[in-house]
Amino acid sequence: MYSLILLAGGTGARMQQSVPKQYLLLAGKPVIMHTLERIDRIDEIQKIVIVCTGEYVQIIKEMLRQYAIHTPIEYANAGSSRQASVWSGLQCVDTERVILHEAARPFVSEEDFRRLIEEEADNVMFGTSIPFTVLKGHDFVEELLDRAELVNVQLPQKFLTKDLYYAHEQAINDGKVFTEDAGMVFTYVKSHKVKVLQGMDYNIKLTTPMDLLTGEIIYKEHFARKK
Repeated sequence: MYSLILLAGGTGARMQQSVPKQYLLLAGKPVIMHTLERIDRIDEIQKIVIVCTGEYVQIIKEMLRQYAIHTPIEYANAGSSRQASVWSGLQCVDTERVILHEAARPFVSEEDFRRLIEEEADNVMFGTSIPFTVLKGHDFVEELLDRAELVNVQLPQKFLTKDLYYAHEQAINDGKVFTEDAGMVFTYVKSHKVKVLQGMDYNIKLTTPMDLLTGEIIYKEHFARKK
């Protein structure tokens, strides 16, 4: 059985809205609820840990009631960084395996979650190839990167809880900051490799106002037709 940590603590500053992006409407429904409804249909996920700021707990509870979500929910306080938020959510996990997802990625499908769960590897991420040329540098080019060797990291991801917990402990001890967890587990856990499953190009993270407009198209093309 699995616990799922849903990261919903972002402020969404780049979205230029008065509320965080995970609570904006997409196809007439709060962004966060698109994911929660799909998770709710997966029996192997026995608990959802929503990591958010305290001011939104009651708002989320009302959404859960409105959309009749039945999976047990726990809440964890969002941290000052993504890494701190995952660590906070991990304190509520008591299952052998854990799935991570971001509330701002509403285009994950039920099939994606099932692919993770059915994959034999213990630590698994979704990734896609990078279709554009990438260089390292800021004001000046510093290094050439071969895009054939690179992968665009997506969520959801699944891990052995003990592996993810250990990786976070080591990162805290080393004072290192990671922007996602597959790389952290790769860095600190040598006993299990992190497998990459082919992701979907439309599994984008909503970050800017343009993403929200694009999201309406993605929803119509890939999800509305399934109803």
